[in-house]
Order: sequence, then structure tokens, then C-alpha cells
Amino acid sequence: MSGLPLLALERVSKIYRRGLFDRTLAFRLDVDFRIDEPAIVGVMGPNGAGKTTLFEMIAGSNAPTGGRVVVAGHDMQRVRYRERDRLAIHYHQSYQVRRFSRTRPDFMMEPAGSSYPVVHLFDEPQFNAQDGYIGFMLDFFHRLRGEGRLVFICLHPTAALHLELLRQTCERYLFVANGQARPFADFGRIISDPDVRRYLGALAP
Repeated sequence: MSGLPLLALERVSKIYRRGLFDRTLAFRLDVDFRIDEPAIVGVMGPNGAGKTTLFEMIAGSNAPTGGRVVVAGHDMQRVRYRERDRLAIHYHQSYQVRRFSRTRPDFMMEPAGSSYPVVHLFDEPQFNAQDGYIGFMLDFFHRLRGEGRLVFICLHPTAALHLELLRQTCERYLFVANGQARPFADFGRIISDPDVRRYLGALAP
């Protein structure tokens, strides 16, 4: 994996239409970015904007309409189904891994070439105020990053605590809205963006 980006979304798009005969566009998400080094990435955006869809595409459980998702040099749609979670794993809310449908037999696909996930996708983890729980999770995120992994934390901030957790924990950010996933280099830049401030409303510092 040396010299390869940990994650690259190369002109990725996901399109849903209203139906088989009604081809009216119902949803579109366009993403194009790469992350070369281990990091903790905070993800925000309105409900229905495509945050979970983005995570599913990274994990290989939702095929892009166009473009490629490449994890540690592997096109996720070419990797054997049973080995995709060795490259990217998606934990949804209660940390149950999302399943996906199979369209080709595994023997026609590539091995993952990894025994432990490179990318960890935490989709709206349920932080609460129990003693030690938040600290345990934050330590876990930092341990993964220290082991050379790429960690995504998707939160829909409903309290100042959530925003502060993102500020203290994450090194870079994504904002998913209006059909795009836009990268930001740090908390100051994302929190200064007009679209992000409108999304946060009264929570914006």
C-alpha cells in the first residue's frame, strides 16, 4: 500500500431516479476527493443529503453510478464481497455492519490484500453522557488513526457537545449537501462556510 492514497473517490456519482419508467431525477451525489494519510475526518450535512450513501459507496455496499471508489489501491467494486470489510467497514448507528447484495460470484473478483480494515466509517455513533463512554470512543478513534487507519465520524449535530466533539477530535472535514461532498482542511474553514453556518443554525459558533 506504500505510496498509494488510503482513499480516493474518483469522479464518483450516485444517481437515483423515481422509477423504471419515470426517469425524473430523485437524488444525485457527486464526490471527488482523495486522502493520502491516516486521519480522523468529521462528516456533517442535512438529513437525506447522502452521508450514508457516501459511506455505503466507500464500503463497497452501494455501487456508484459513475466513477470509482479506491481503497488502498483497490477498486471496491472489484473486491470479493466477503473481503470488502477488510478494506472499509461501515458501522451504522448501533455499530451493526450494513449488508449488501451480491451480483457476481467471489471467484471472479479480486482479493482485498488486507486482513484489517483500512477505512472505518462511523455513521452517527450514539454519543451520550454516560461516564467514560465518550472518552472510550474517542480513544478508540485515535488508536485506529495511530495504527495508520482512516476514520470517518458522521454526526448530525443537535447539541453544542456534538460540534465540540468534532472540533476536538477531527483533523479534516466533509460537508455533504446540495448534491456534493465538499472537503475542508480544518474546523475553522468548515465553520466559516456560509452553507455550513446555515445548516448549523443557532449551533454555529
